[in-house]
Amino acid sequence: MARIFDWAVRDSTRLATVASLRQAKGRHAAFAQVTCDSAVEAAAAEAAGIELAICRARNVAEVRRGAPRMFLTAALGFAEAVTDDEILRTAFKALTDGADAVITARRLSVVSLLAAEDIPVMGHLGFVPRKSTWVGSVRAVGKTVDEAVELHHRFRRLEEAGAFAVEAELVPAPLMAELSRRSGLVTVSLGSGKGAEVVFLFTSDICGETETTPRHARRYGDLARLQREVQAERLRALTAFRQDVTAGHFPAPQETASLPQALLDEITQRLDT
Repeated sequence: MARIFDWAVRDSTRLATVASLRQAKGRHAAFAQVTCDSAVEAAAAEAAGIELAICRARNVAEVRRGAPRMFLTAALGFAEAVTDDEILRTAFKALTDGADAVITARRLSVVSLLAAEDIPVMGHLGFVPRKSTWVGSVRAVGKTVDEAVELHHRFRRLEEAGAFAVEAELVPAPLMAELSRRSGLVTVSLGSGKGAEVVFLFTSDICGETETTPRHARRYGDLARLQREVQAERLRALTAFRQDVTAGHFPAPQETASLPQALLDEITQRLDT
């Protein structure tokens, strides 16, 4: 646990810092990272000992309320921050709301723009879902010599642009280990094996919130089943309510306020006049 001042100059403690992440370079799977977009999710993650989380920039304040000690990275949305001014404004808002870093898959000049302000920037390489048309399908990136070499060059260019870390998604595990070893970036593996300093999974996949699980993920819970049960119970209750309204069973006397008959007679007489 480290004591720091956050970007709003609040006295804070963190389970990890940029410095401690860098010091862990070469220690594979030294940290775990998940996604969080609510205080409830964040509180559970921090209680479970997860050191790092990623959330949408607009949700930073909410997530920070639930997890005051996790290292929190804010994802800068493509549509929410387009121009350089908007990108800087969104980044600084996220940081003063409680984020420790930002992540972007934008051009290298954006990384440099943010890094020039001493903002810790995480890049995103490998399979980038929003840019998947360029690789043609949902697949691992780096399974040919040319693609692996190009990915290595992208790592280098990202580091030269000023990033401190990179999320590497769907990179073959042996290649991930080689790229991490050859890079000064803190590496974050999402579906890219153990050869990175940080291992990352989506909370929705870990907790089984969807019916299907990506090949790179593992389900540790079954919230989808619980959600089905909740929906079934919701439907049962709503149906029973509608039936009682139709049958005249709701509301019953115990669910309404009453008046003595004499008082009601006095009120109706007054209303009539």
